[in-house]
Amino acid sequence: MSDWTPSLLALLELQQRLERGPKREGAFALWLTARVALDLGLSVTPPDKGSRRRVVLLAQRLAPLTVPRPLARGLAAAVGHLEDASPAAARVALAQLIAPARDALGTEAAEAVAQALLLLPTTRGARDPSSD
Repeated sequence: MSDWTPSLLALLELQQRLERGPKREGAFALWLTARVALDLGLSVTPPDKGSRRRVVLLAQRLAPLTVPRPLARGLAAAVGHLEDASPAAARVALAQLIAPARDALGTEAAEAVAQALLLLPTTRGARDPSSD
């Protein structure tokens, strides 16, 4: 399980400030997805059955939530990437959530996801998009 990183705390605080409704549920969904992505991205062991099961459970937990449409599409894409349960997939999932988080929940949410992405190590031989 992931530690309470500043990025996860920022998403949790954002969720608590929002009124009930799609934005609050969107912040919760973003927080859940970021937690799973961080755990997968920081894992030193190869993906196993438990990691893949966690992604399936994440998808099941996200399904009934009502979230803003741009974020819903971003979350669906992120969960699709996380199905590989690899650190590289976690990086891609978080990177692709930044723009939908900004569109649906604002700059604060996007910055929190970007900070979570920076916590993940880059894979050897891969180009780091944040260095552009």
